[in-house]
Amino acid sequence: MKCVKRILKYLKGTTNVGSALVSWHSKKQVCVALSTAEAEYIATGSCCAQILWMRQQLRDYGTELNKIPLRCDNTSAINLTKNPILHFRTKLIEIRHHFLRDHVQINDCVVEFVETSKQLADIFTKPLPRERFNQLRIELGIVNESCLN
Repeated sequence: MKCVKRILKYLKGTTNVGSALVSWHSKKQVCVALSTAEAEYIATGSCCAQILWMRQQLRDYGTELNKIPLRCDNTSAINLTKNPILHFRTKLIEIRHHFLRDHVQINDCVVEFVETSKQLADIFTKPLPRERFNQLRIELGIVNESCLN
């Protein structure tokens, strides 16, 4: 909980990190995922919706983005995006969560594998040792608050 409070304090009033726009939200999933793959699939679908909204905003300003890369460290979740056939493991996933698979099929986005050790989002979702936190902070271009004075 301390890590979350520290991140929220850092982000308070921040609309960008360096020169990069920030968009984020945090909430409990409203449905019960029966596996880690299903939970990652649902979360990646939510990210896809946010990215597609941002793409539309950029299009309004004359910037065109084609196939958007989404990075996921769960190969089972990635396979769910590529398999259009429902089977036992996926039949219980609500239809609305297949938004991601639909957009992968029409080439709006591509879900790529990223090793867990290179997953930058961990800084926002997991309690990390100080050195790992600092490593991810640097990779994201987030400035240490002591450097701001």
